[in-house]
Amino acid sequence: MTVLARRLTRTAAVRTLGPFVPVVALWWLLAELAVFPPAFFVGPDVVLAELGGLLERGVLPGYLSDSLTRLWYGVLFGLLIGLPLGFLVGMSTVLRRLTWPLLLFFQAIADIAWLPIVIVWFGFSLTAVTFVIVYTIVFPLVLSVVAGIEQVPRELVRAARSLGAGRFRVFVEVIVPGALPAVASGVRTGLGYGWRALVAAEIIVGTSGIGFMMFDARRVGEVAEVFLGMIVLGILWYALDALFLAPFERATVERWGLVRQEAAA
Repeated sequence: MTVLARRLTRTAAVRTLGPFVPVVALWWLLAELAVFPPAFFVGPDVVLAELGGLLERGVLPGYLSDSLTRLWYGVLFGLLIGLPLGFLVGMSTVLRRLTWPLLLFFQAIADIAWLPIVIVWFGFSLTAVTFVIVYTIVFPLVLSVVAGIEQVPRELVRAARSLGAGRFRVFVEVIVPGALPAVASGVRTGLGYGWRALVAAEIIVGTSGIGFMMFDARRVGEVAEVFLGMIVLGILWYALDALFLAPFERATVERWGLVRQEAAA
């Protein structure tokens, strides 16, 4: 491999977009060869044309804004509920014994299973979609926080107490930093589940948003719009994960993950 080729493979753009090149090429080839009927399978050029049309009419920006607004509300309330609840359950042996079967029970119920009763409770509203997203985020986050607390070396806790630290100080200076790597992973996982729950809720409950756009396009036979919706969802999540969630998790592990390594050494 030449020096130029090695430099190109190290650039962020090539590392990010490179794996998609053969996928898009195969997609285009299948469409050009008409392996599947055009009514069921369209090529990248048709999807790009559909993108231009939706942008020109202002449909896609409006739906995208609605989806991101719902995601924001769901993530906000999910974190506000999941983080405190996780630390409460993780710090109390009695509370953990009482709530652990409930946490595992509700964790096993898929978010989409709640949609029928949520529609009865809240109708086709923002509240219904937010409820589903919050539900999907809270339980993985709580379980991750509890796992993070359990991974904190007991030697560090005993050492802090022997030096005169009170319970609050031990919690702030030992428990929270030690649990942060697992918390960061839980946030990243929970938001991934929440993103998928958003799409599912918009398909069934929503009256706008990317999920609704895809479902409505299926109803009228606009396959290109369905393909476009899937691509937009993938790009948005990739950007959110690459720009915010992955750096946050990496920085947290690099900063606080050494707590466990030093204790184990």
